[in-house]
Amino acid sequence: MNLATIYKPTTTNSSPHPSSQFPEITKCKSMRELTQVHAHFIKTGQIRDPLAAAEILRFCAVSDLGDLEYAHKVFTQIREPNCFSYNTIIRAFSECKDDDDSLHALLVFYQMVSDGLVLPNKFTFPSVLKACAKTARLREGKQVHGLIVKFGLVYDEFVVSNLVRMYVMCGDMDNAHRLFYKSVVEFGNNGLLLRDTRRQEGYVILWNVMIDGYVRLGNFRASRALFDEMPQRSVVSWNVMISGYAQNGQFREAIEMFLEMQNGDVCPNYVTLVSVLPAISRLGALELGKWVHLYAEKNAIEINDILGSALIDMYSKCGSIENAIQVFERIPQRNAIAWSAMIGGFAMHGRAQDALDCFSRMEQAGVKPSDVVYIGLLSACSHAGLVEEGRLMFNHMVNVTGLEPRIEHYGCMVDLLGRAGLLEEAEELVLNMPIEPDDVIWKALLGACKTHGNIEMGERVAKVLMKLAPNDSGAYVGISNIYASSGNWEGVAEVRLKMKQMDIRKDPGCSWIELNGMIHEFLVEDDSHPKAKEIHSMLEEISSRLSLSGYRPKTTQVLLNMEEEGKESALHYHSEKIAIGFGLISTNPGTTLRIVKNLRICEDCHSSLKLISKIYKRKIIVRDRKRFHHFENGSCSCMDYW
Repeated sequence: MNLATIYKPTTTNSSPHPSSQFPEITKCKSMRELTQVHAHFIKTGQIRDPLAAAEILRFCAVSDLGDLEYAHKVFTQIREPNCFSYNTIIRAFSECKDDDDSLHALLVFYQMVSDGLVLPNKFTFPSVLKACAKTARLREGKQVHGLIVKFGLVYDEFVVSNLVRMYVMCGDMDNAHRLFYKSVVEFGNNGLLLRDTRRQEGYVILWNVMIDGYVRLGNFRASRALFDEMPQRSVVSWNVMISGYAQNGQFREAIEMFLEMQNGDVCPNYVTLVSVLPAISRLGALELGKWVHLYAEKNAIEINDILGSALIDMYSKCGSIENAIQVFERIPQRNAIAWSAMIGGFAMHGRAQDALDCFSRMEQAGVKPSDVVYIGLLSACSHAGLVEEGRLMFNHMVNVTGLEPRIEHYGCMVDLLGRAGLLEEAEELVLNMPIEPDDVIWKALLGACKTHGNIEMGERVAKVLMKLAPNDSGAYVGISNIYASSGNWEGVAEVRLKMKQMDIRKDPGCSWIELNGMIHEFLVEDDSHPKAKEIHSMLEEISSRLSLSGYRPKTTQVLLNMEEEGKESALHYHSEKIAIGFGLISTNPGTTLRIVKNLRICEDCHSSLKLISKIYKRKIIVRDRKRFHHFENGSCSCMDYW
């Protein structure tokens, strides 16, 4: 259809908005009552009144109690629909989730302009553009743009905002960019604030749409540049940037943006908190997470199932499972997401029985489990070595709940079997999966081969991984570690040479700790921190006190061919130990230390931290790539099974 060329202006119908002269319609509390009123209007002839018909249509189309199919039938029976009626049905179709309904909005608009009896107005075009955006109909969107120019609406902020959004959603950032800057000059004189509040609002929306467009493309340099240029920001402006950073893995930037927001005159809202909590979770910034929780309570922001689930996830990933439980118990209505967050929290803290008990409560509450719930349950069984329970849960998911296992579920089962030493069964499962195993599953099996010293299978798995992901360091590091553990330094050298030739680099070990709201990051052998000398002295003290307690470093964890003394020194400066040293010199005696690590904790660090917790009378909580370890009084919550 060509919307731009078929328009032939004739007459306009400027009927007013349906008034409140039909109280029998406004009092309806269900579609059943509305159909009775509708029947009465037909019987008495009132339906011939355009205002009455329009009000019936409005109730069916856009009220929470309405029925869109019924609304469309009402619309088709209106002899001479006015602009309000057209706008109502177009808006209703454009706001549906189904793309077919959005296309129907365009068909109704096509009918409107092709008849030429009723002219579209500034309230028509935003809905039409929304339908174009949702269905990625760039061609039709450009035709609508032409009509907007013909109708002289290129200076209406809300029409233009939706026009820019249409180009953004259709991926045409060039046209969006040109239209935006033309509009900035027209509306705001390149940043001059407008006196009209409505125009100011439309002006801010326009900026937000463009920022969102660049965020969608992952172009954060452009989005941040626009954000910094904004003469006036709304809470939406901040939320777009914060959620964009968080969803694209730029967690530190998301938190920095959130902290910067506190210094301005715009207060965080519900969406802000939901957006920033995942970033706080990933970095383990517990104090900031607690502040967010307190802010929600003080400002009467409802902690519903969504925000509650985000808080549960945050507390769980920041090492405070007790606070996660408190939030969970206070949520008035728990959906599957909230139950999943709690079960997942128990799993990552190694509390398998609590996870299984939570699942039983979920079933008793009549909440149908999602496939994500089973990922948490299988992970819990894996971390605790509950092989039979894991098998039962997998079968329950398939045979009772009727869910189709995803690759993540198979990954959990391979991890479960591999950790327990059932390597042949794990490999058989991988080879007979109904879906193609990905690199994550093969890495889990490779890790199990290292743990249980199965070199033959490890070599076999590594070859598969190298073909599947030739530029990923996982396979090379995995088989190199297996060779090193068995003393095959020639094999290690060959793998390292191949990595060098292919320019494949291992991810460096990194740990971070939050103190007084600030996150301190440390790499292996890191001496860049302002307190590096004090940290080094503390590490020397730790080493000395560990030696006095009879501890000997596990040099088999150093996967390099060097002298024993050099190996001990290398173990001395693992990133988590540096973070522990910093924590000990920076906090009062008895303070719990919380460390986040990007890799799996090594056996030497695990053994060392158990003793450090006893020597310094500290509780130390470490979150590594796999799970949480709670060190206290010389023991770990994982019971040395991780």
